[in-house]
Amino acid sequence: MAARPKPHATGKTKPGDISERVGVVELEKRGVNVKELIEKLIDAAGAEFTTYYYYTILRMHLAGHEDYKEICEDARLEDRAHFELITPRIYELGGSIPHDIREFADRAGCPDAYLPNPPTAAAILQVLLEAERCAIRTWSEVCDLTFGKDPRTYDMASRILQEETEHEAWFIELLGKERDGKIIPSGHFRRGNPGDAPYSKNRGFYNP
Repeated sequence: MAARPKPHATGKTKPGDISERVGVVELEKRGVNVKELIEKLIDAAGAEFTTYYYYTILRMHLAGHEDYKEICEDARLEDRAHFELITPRIYELGGSIPHDIREFADRAGCPDAYLPNPPTAAAILQVLLEAERCAIRTWSEVCDLTFGKDPRTYDMASRILQEETEHEAWFIELLGKERDGKIIPSGHFRRGNPGDAPYSKNRGFYNP
């Protein structure tokens, strides 16, 4: 019996060639500008990394508002998980994060989430809210660049975007109550222990 054709066994990349990545070649065939995508992912990774750092400081200044601290902690740990999701993808695409932490921080795609002066709960919540909004814009753009072309990056970006959208709703709810006395429910339910980020385990798969 004749062997069944195996159309994907060979391609542009020669057997044993380590100078090319078939994963990148296939994305480029589908119209992805991989170099542009890598640069956007590095900027996004820088933003998630620095936001994790700044959220640590913001959380420390929410003493007396333990409910706010708990949700800030969720967002803080999720941003760390996002960084750890993005970084491997950058290397899979043939890129790398900067070797100098200062350069990496300067490349962050969102403004630094500085501690406000004075560090009132309302002011801190506003900083948190605007940081999430910048992240939503960032990941929406990555989703647009990869939809229908790069399933792996799109899946990652879509999952992160879902979390950032959820975070925005949290902080709208808290800021509305703290600053304006308004009730704007976010639909947030407790996840278990403070800081239990839903996508922080198993690299992006939801763990209720």
